[in-house]
Amino acid sequence: MSANGSGILVIERILRDRQSIWQQIVAERDLNSLTVNMLASSAAALAAYGAVLGSFHSVLMAVTSAVKLPLLFLVTLAICLPTLYLFNLVFGARLSVRQSLALVMTAITVTAMLALAFAPISLFFLITAPDYGFFKLLNVAILALSALVGLRFLTGGMQVLNEAGLLKPAAPPPASMESVPEPALVAVAANGDSASTVAAPAPAPVATLPVAPPPPQFQSFAPRPQRPVGEQRPASMTLLYIWIMLFGFVGTQLAWTLRPFFGNPGQEFALFRSIEGNFYAEIIRTIAHL
Repeated sequence: MSANGSGILVIERILRDRQSIWQQIVAERDLNSLTVNMLASSAAALAAYGAVLGSFHSVLMAVTSAVKLPLLFLVTLAICLPTLYLFNLVFGARLSVRQSLALVMTAITVTAMLALAFAPISLFFLITAPDYGFFKLLNVAILALSALVGLRFLTGGMQVLNEAGLLKPAAPPPASMESVPEPALVAVAANGDSASTVAAPAPAPVATLPVAPPPPQFQSFAPRPQRPVGEQRPASMTLLYIWIMLFGFVGTQLAWTLRPFFGNPGQEFALFRSIEGNFYAEIIRTIAHL
């Protein structure tokens, strides 16, 4: 296997050797090839799973869902990636656009491949229990679980980048040695037009007497060393969780706009439905009708 993995094999490298993926993103080494491989593998996996979703209605719906499901994830990424990049810039992170894209594509690839792994289960219930409401809720749960695992990878990668110092502002340059005063006193004696500097002798060391420990009855009142304060979470990590919520809201709204993916068997085929209601209200309505 190549360093970046090829095609669908990139998921094996992500799952088996994720630390090398994070280190490659940190070093910004050959990210174009890695990102293209993840893009191709995730699009193929989402297309296959989309075909399973649409097959509940018809072959034509399966073909359109195979196109719309990868489009859903990639358009959501295109909408939300600039926000993640600007969030990092505002709070001093030093991530490049390629690093941000590769990091998010890792999460999408894991999500897509895990959803594809659930495809046989979805097909099994499609064949043995072809109930539209149950089939829709089952696949929404599969996609939600897959997305949670993918986002877990995203937060893990951001923590590695944080340990590498990419989420913190660059350290200021060290102070110039010329501004540091000399430890010895300098006496300047004027002699005509010339000047000579004479270093003052260093003071003799002063002997210090050892300090006896406090009596036992007062030892409980002696000051104790303070515990080291742990390093605070950088603002970029906090904003990452906000961005994940934003990504989820944009994705669900876009999925509602691009519907149908399943296709109600009681309705004719339609490429898009009229925009009415919202995704969350539809899920609650479906649960109520089970």
